[in-house]
Amino acid sequence: MILYLFYFLSFLVIMSALMVVFSKNPVHSVLYLVMAFFGIAGHYVLLNAQFLAAVHIIVYAGAIMVLFLFVIMLLNLNKETEPHKGNWLKLAATIASGLLLIILVGALKGADKIVSVNAFNGEVGLVKNLGKILFNDFLLPFEVSSILFLAAMVGAVMLGKKEIK
Repeated sequence: MILYLFYFLSFLVIMSALMVVFSKNPVHSVLYLVMAFFGIAGHYVLLNAQFLAAVHIIVYAGAIMVLFLFVIMLLNLNKETEPHKGNWLKLAATIASGLLLIILVGALKGADKIVSVNAFNGEVGLVKNLGKILFNDFLLPFEVSSILFLAAMVGAVMLGKKEIK
């Protein structure tokens, strides 16, 4: 049963990703991307990483896709004003994506040995274990990243603030 669910989610993600690329309407592309993100979150649930699935849905399917949708609506992309790409640019993009595919296949060649060790542990994706590891083993990087995010928020507020003259 889980194997069929995995195949269904994989088919859904692949088809949605292809529709993102081949869809003519940018709003439809964003909606297909949201569908792909939900399929990826389903894969996280199958891997017993419920926290990661929830964060994935909240951050990617929620916040970032709404941002993409607003940007697309604000840009008002028309076919008349959009510049057409030359054939040499399409060829370069095809070659670059093919090289990326070769690199990904080479990098993931031995990944089945790594995944098989911890794939079916019942407590892999629980928030309790994540918190223990995060606050015991990775406390310093966690705190440094929180200070970095605080500095980024202060910088964004300062950049967005209107000057008083």
